[in-house]
Amino acid sequence: MGNTFGHLFRVTTYGESHGGGVGVIIDGCPPRLEISETEIQLELDRRKPGQSKITTPRKEDDRCEILSGVFEGKTLGTPISIMVRNKDARGQDYAEMAEKFRPSHADATYQAKYGIRNYQGGGRSSARETIGRVAAGAIAKKLLNQFAGVEIIAYVTQIQDLIAPINSDTVTMPDVESNIVRCPDPVMAEKMIDLIEAMRREGNSVGGIVECVARNVPVGLGDPVFDKLEADLAKAIMSLPATKGFEIGSGFAGIHLTGKEHNDEFYRDGDRIRTVTNRSGGIQGGISNGENIIIRAAFKPTATIMQEQKTVSITGEETTLTARGRHDPCVLPRAVPMVEAMVALVLCDHWLRNRAIAI
Repeated sequence: MGNTFGHLFRVTTYGESHGGGVGVIIDGCPPRLEISETEIQLELDRRKPGQSKITTPRKEDDRCEILSGVFEGKTLGTPISIMVRNKDARGQDYAEMAEKFRPSHADATYQAKYGIRNYQGGGRSSARETIGRVAAGAIAKKLLNQFAGVEIIAYVTQIQDLIAPINSDTVTMPDVESNIVRCPDPVMAEKMIDLIEAMRREGNSVGGIVECVARNVPVGLGDPVFDKLEADLAKAIMSLPATKGFEIGSGFAGIHLTGKEHNDEFYRDGDRIRTVTNRSGGIQGGISNGENIIIRAAFKPTATIMQEQKTVSITGEETTLTARGRHDPCVLPRAVPMVEAMVALVLCDHWLRNRAIAI
């Protein structure tokens, strides 16, 4: 039913936006990895609502509970279950949505597919589902960093027409976390914040781009044809709510170059084969080449806005709808840890598949 992701490092998320809670079951995590609720909470706090003036005002602590799979601070090699309980659900805000479909939301398609849907906050299609992904991603990031030295950092590079020039080779996590929009360029970050606040006052929304760099990725991750590393990364990123585009390396800009201009020429660096440029984005032939993996995700403007729009009712009548509830005027700041999590899940799964042995 599309709720499970991965091969060896498998995650299954569960829960709805305004139900009792949300969470994840992680199967395939090797034993003896040191992990704590505190480490997972650090990532969830970057994703949680109500963290700043430019995010949804819904107040949730998003406190995680490890229910299984960890004993005395170490993974057991058995399924890990993590839950976050919903505390500030307000299902009554969505009463009108029971009869009217929100434009560009999942209401109409869920109703057509299943004949039933949880209309409160979007139910299963809500971005609240990503709590499970971020929690699992925290474990995947720890595993990758501890045993392979992999570092994964995502950040906002663009909101609408505001573009920040970021050096993916040198950007640091403190740079990203230095402001509430998670753009490492402080001057552009202020402009982005002003734009998002203006959209909130209008009851409108904006979208943008999150870039992610993975450093120190081992050579050889990924498999030929259908399990190419960039193919799995694309699926992972495009499975996130509100995503509308995926790029790796030069991406769509590469079409403006000739083959000679675009090719990454090789050179010898000690016992390593390196590339002079990295327009391939760290992956060639579907397999990691040891250079930084650089991907970008395009997020649309938040679908739920506080302005009247034309729509259709569940009975097929044309009508109008002014949405209610608490929503982000821009998903980008909270999407940053989500992108990191999905990149980590893919790389962790492929790293385990490449090793095919326990730690």
